[in-house]
Amino acid sequence: MSAATSGMRAAVDAFGARTVVVIGDLITDEYLFGKPSRISREAPVLILRFVEREVLLGGAANAAHNVHALGARVVPIGVIGRDGAGQELQALFHAAGMPTDGLVSEPGRPTPVKTRIMAGGYPATRQQLVRLDREPAQDLMPTTEDALLGRLSALAARVDAILVSDYGYGTVTPRVFERVKAVARRANAIVTVDSRYHLPRFAGATAATPNEAELAELTGMPVDDERAVEKAGRQLLERLEARMLLVTRGSRGMALFERDGATTFIPIHGTDEIADVTGAGDTVISTFTLALACRAASAEAAALANVAGGIVVMKRGTATVSRAELQQALGLGATP
Repeated sequence: MSAATSGMRAAVDAFGARTVVVIGDLITDEYLFGKPSRISREAPVLILRFVEREVLLGGAANAAHNVHALGARVVPIGVIGRDGAGQELQALFHAAGMPTDGLVSEPGRPTPVKTRIMAGGYPATRQQLVRLDREPAQDLMPTTEDALLGRLSALAARVDAILVSDYGYGTVTPRVFERVKAVARRANAIVTVDSRYHLPRFAGATAATPNEAELAELTGMPVDDERAVEKAGRQLLERLEARMLLVTRGSRGMALFERDGATTFIPIHGTDEIADVTGAGDTVISTFTLALACRAASAEAAALANVAGGIVVMKRGTATVSRAELQQALGLGATP
């Protein structure tokens, strides 16, 4: 067994002894499945005959679910509305065995919902036709922000890592992020960030996980080849004042940038015939965060995240990767 494989085994074996706070935008992922029936007479559109509805944990809730599936103790913190979607999120957390005492409800604020209309006769052939997003239109109420700060101080006092999952819905305000960093310093915990639109606002984190398109947008630089990716990655790493940057590159794998180390390009794990990338970024940052919390070397943590990402994109819909699946993919053999 190589030193790298040994390090990855030790990290995976230690997952169960770690506690991770996941704070961010909790989203209800709704899937509506239908079979093609006929063309409408009202307009040249396809009519689907309704088959079933499925509701899953999305956004920061999916990141928390991934941490939980990997065997660690997770503490989700976020905001839900006093609506049906919020109730469904709470029920899904309970069903998965995750705590809900970190959830704050705000009257008048809708729970974010992403509704995907899926068409096809069989699960393997279902295709997404359109997505409808229901989003909160206003900033958090001051009382909601205060409640989040209180939950964070109370529930994150003894954690190994804090994962920030920002989907642009305003849960992790500047005040909340300052509290995240303060709590992490006291607990000697790492802070990782996945932010869809506002990554520079989270400077000072331990690590961040943008994708290649986000890297190009944030730096204004091309990312056409490895040399260009390295130049842009180094610039963003410096801007974020982070120790590490893990850039996901789709079918081209990942690129790991270390402030005090080299740049490592990691080829894709498995096949590039991808089934569904929904939520794959949540799986990557969850695995990366947990491995770093287990004191894995940066390259080992990135390699584990790459394997987990390769597994989850072969699943349809918002999905997770279990510790057993990760061990099997690594050829490590399952541990109790």
